[in-house]
Amino acid sequence: MAPWYAPSLRSRLAPLLLLLQTGFIVIYALCTKIDSRAKAHGTAFSSFYSEFQDVNVMVILGFGFLCTFLVRYGFSGSGFNLLVAVIATQWAVILLGVESWYYTGWIRINLRSLVVAEMCAASALISMGAVLGKTNPVHLIFIALLEVSGFVLNEWLLQTLLKVQYLNSIMLLHIFGAFYGVMLTWILHREGSELGFEKEKFDRKTGLFSMLGTVFLWMFWPSFNSVLVDAHTPGRKLGAVCSTYLALAVSAVTAAAVSVLSSPKGKLNLVHMQSCILAGGVAVGVSMSEVQQPWEAMTIGFTAAVVSTIGFRYLKIHMLLAFQCHDTCTVLSTHGLPGLLGWLAQLFLQIRDCDDHTTAIRFAVFHICTLLITISLSLSMGIITGLLLKWTIWRPPQDKKCFDDQAFWEFPNLAVRK
Repeated sequence: MAPWYAPSLRSRLAPLLLLLQTGFIVIYALCTKIDSRAKAHGTAFSSFYSEFQDVNVMVILGFGFLCTFLVRYGFSGSGFNLLVAVIATQWAVILLGVESWYYTGWIRINLRSLVVAEMCAASALISMGAVLGKTNPVHLIFIALLEVSGFVLNEWLLQTLLKVQYLNSIMLLHIFGAFYGVMLTWILHREGSELGFEKEKFDRKTGLFSMLGTVFLWMFWPSFNSVLVDAHTPGRKLGAVCSTYLALAVSAVTAAAVSVLSSPKGKLNLVHMQSCILAGGVAVGVSMSEVQQPWEAMTIGFTAAVVSTIGFRYLKIHMLLAFQCHDTCTVLSTHGLPGLLGWLAQLFLQIRDCDDHTTAIRFAVFHICTLLITISLSLSMGIITGLLLKWTIWRPPQDKKCFDDQAFWEFPNLAVRK
């Protein structure tokens, strides 16, 4: 089986990786320098490094183990996650530093820029979940490059045209990544996927490893939501951490309850628990700038878990049958719907605090424009990427080889001995 795929990887993956990495090295050599100042954006290295590590653990370990739930796709789920994450992060550092390079001649790299780049990479990993198992590594690399480019462009448009706060524009990564992935899987639809793929299965062992990824994400999500919050405002960062933790705690309890209620046998569903307990963290992250009270965060977490669990139970099959969207990791229910709920909660909380109707209407219009720009750009980039990846030159895996590690990895126990 392996030799059938080996020429594809040798002639396409290796040259692409070497070309990209060589290009990155040249750009970094000519245009970047380490920002050696004692403080980056007012934050000391010693206090920011731990938060950088938390985000790093989420992106590499959390998303990596989360993608190992498929029985015969554990190597690819974790290995390709790392490959996409590091390529997307390097590319994001360059794109995010273009403005600094234009004015000063240098792209300055510090812990904050690396954190923002990893958050951009997280958006690409969300999109990757929608097509997990149905693509090859070359596809995933192109997805990472184009998705990060689109997300950085979206961030620039929101901050330039609508003067959206930096934190708010970054936290839209869940909505952007989910809709990008859904559009991508719609363009790359395979005939017969409505009947299911032969190897798209999970068992106890892979479910346990995937649950480990969920635990990593759940533990470090407060840092992910609070790392870019202004630490100079008294209590602002603490409020972000506490709000995220409470939303995650409530969503975990609620997801368990709704999973039992929606199960025909009245039992817990491990897949629901793996993804839907994170819905509160997604929703409260998008609405973080307006959440002030603990009960607000808990209400958002409760609603997000209900929406996510019901979506996970019923939306995936309906999206497949009605729109031909085979969403492997159900990123629309895990990130898209909770992200939209967080956006709606932010709109409601901001309007509630407005003193007059004129200000409220103006904010609502700008807030709606923010969502429209984000979704429009994500869908457009998804279409462009999907059409590019449909070219047979990239040699996508055959239907029978989808969700199978043997297409890309060596297995010594399967080698033919001469």
